[in-house]
Amino acid sequence: MDMTEKQLSARYLFEGRIMKARLDEALLPNGRTAQREVCEHVPGVGVLPIDRDGNVILVRQFRYPFDTVLLEIPAGKMDHGAEDAEECGRRELREETGCTAGRMVPLGRLYPSPGFLDEVISLYAALELTEGEMQPDEDEFVEVVRLPIAEVEEMVARDALRDAKTIAALYRARLKGLY
Repeated sequence: MDMTEKQLSARYLFEGRIMKARLDEALLPNGRTAQREVCEHVPGVGVLPIDRDGNVILVRQFRYPFDTVLLEIPAGKMDHGAEDAEECGRRELREETGCTAGRMVPLGRLYPSPGFLDEVISLYAALELTEGEMQPDEDEFVEVVRLPIAEVEEMVARDALRDAKTIAALYRARLKGLY
């Protein structure tokens, strides 16, 4: 069965620095039409830093949409001009944790919320870490948290860690035998 929908029209309702919102009319496989709300978002990168002692380095930061502080892997948007995903991951790792990675292992890509959002997040594991000075963006306030992998997995199991990219990166790193 062909489930493809075809865009008939698009109307932008909002255009910001990192995202745009549009309302589309789409032709459905059964010949009917439907409205589709789409949020266009710049691509992102998430990095799971694993130190030589088997700890994960996470960052704690306030997340405005949820009005709460979350624990998550270092991550960021690819909005600094021409930059590939691994470069972005290395930059974000350095900015948010002060670490540099001797080796970056690709963990694949994910679609955070494909029902309305076109964002793609590339995931990496950062290994062979060297510690240095944090260089956060001027509007970024983060605290570095180093935890044993087993403790982070336990936090996921008891719903104390809810960030999707962090959970996906942990799982994919486990499947690749990185810890």
